[in-house]
Amino acid sequence: MSKKKIALIVVVTALFSSVLTVMGLMKILGLGGEKTTDLLRFFGVMRMIETRYVSDVDSSTLMDGAIDGMVKSLGDPHSMYMKTSLYKSLKEHTAGAFGGIGVTMGFKDGKVTIMSVLEGTPGEKVGLKVGDEIMSVDGTPVTEYQPEEVALHIRGEAGTEVKLLIHRAEEEDKEYAIERDMIKVPSAKGKLLDDSTMGYIRIASFAENTGDEFKTEYNRLKEAGMTGLILDLRQNPGGLITSCVEVADMLVPKGNVVSVVQRDGSRENFDSTLEDSSLPIVVLIDENSASASEILAGALQDREAATIVGMKSYGKGSVQVVVPLFHEDGLKLTIAKYYTPSGKCIDGIGIEPDVEVKLPEDMHEDTQLNMAKEVLQKKVNE
Repeated sequence: MSKKKIALIVVVTALFSSVLTVMGLMKILGLGGEKTTDLLRFFGVMRMIETRYVSDVDSSTLMDGAIDGMVKSLGDPHSMYMKTSLYKSLKEHTAGAFGGIGVTMGFKDGKVTIMSVLEGTPGEKVGLKVGDEIMSVDGTPVTEYQPEEVALHIRGEAGTEVKLLIHRAEEEDKEYAIERDMIKVPSAKGKLLDDSTMGYIRIASFAENTGDEFKTEYNRLKEAGMTGLILDLRQNPGGLITSCVEVADMLVPKGNVVSVVQRDGSRENFDSTLEDSSLPIVVLIDENSASASEILAGALQDREAATIVGMKSYGKGSVQVVVPLFHEDGLKLTIAKYYTPSGKCIDGIGIEPDVEVKLPEDMHEDTQLNMAKEVLQKKVNE
């Protein structure tokens, strides 16, 4: 037998053995049939690009693109693949301190709108205003990002610069160059209103320390003689469900707060242990109250522990988990939906307020807060 034939037999045998090994591994992993074919297609295309594409390619870049495309194919705006920088920004945000410009954003109808500008932050210093629409970040249109990805691109290391193209009504679009700074924002802050005994606590988001911050503010106001509470969840995009439940444990009567249901029907119930819930409560929500803020508002409404004032909430009734991967990157994936104590899933629907109040466009006065005061005063006097 010639050396060429021997070599050919060796190569064919090696290839056949490799295929059998791969197929055996697929079977062990439970990846039979079409899944095996799909994986072979994937690795075949990847190998073709690596060996035949006109320019050199980086295998890690190819894999990043493949994972990103896979997640985007879900069509879920709340699931996303995060490269190292984005994953780092998300971790810093949930920790309560991060490099940014000091604005909160709302996402509706494909638009990214500034909902609030914090005092003394870079955003305020350059003149950003509530109602401004962000068109692009560092030259990239926001339409190329998933909604929740926009904020992560705006955040970054303190001292670095980010450029935002801003559209403002009746003005030409303008680009702002903004130097990021460390934004240390307490997520819960309270006070007594108008020298009265009506307490007011604003929760901006549910970060790691929100439960402790809320408890501190709540107890301080009770010691000061608080007889009723206005809980402001407007423009609150949500956050950690665990922090939300910690707050609920101080406001919602003993019993169910929220149920998280996964695709297989398995259910995890989060309950309050509060025995005494006699304090009258009014909750403020708006179109940008989402996720964990809707969980808290929904629990208080369903358990008849509060009156909800404002506008219908955003309607994000899904739960995400953030999973670290292998290159300091991460995956944010929707894994479940949550249900209020009455069994409602408000995903795509939102929470309807008990008393609907719109904010005037000129914003000379906070009509929603005024109504909340009026409702709370009646509840205190009952």
